[in-house]
Amino acid sequence: MAIARGNLFSDDAAPPAGERFDQLAALAGARVERIVSSARPDGELYDQDHDEWVVLLRGEAELDVAGQRVHLQSGDWLMLPARTRHRVLSTSSGALWLAVHSSGTATAP
Repeated sequence: MAIARGNLFSDDAAPPAGERFDQLAALAGARVERIVSSARPDGELYDQDHDEWVVLLRGEAELDVAGQRVHLQSGDWLMLPARTRHRVLSTSSGALWLAVHSSGTATAP
């Protein structure tokens, strides 16, 4: 495997609407991505067949997670087991996320 590097904060301008997903790494059983949000998320309902761990690095967000409203601010993270229905309700413009998608079994501390 070749060594790769980058900077999470480069090219991080918010898209005009929705979110931009940038894959940073594909590992055995996992994918790492950076997400940059606009002030107008699309509100898509996610019902994924894989586990996802996500941390909000910058900004604020309001999510609906399995029918429960969850407010996040910089530094907050969530562990979303597979089939946990969720959607982004609102975000601050330029909110920056790091997400890890895993096909393995999730555990939380």
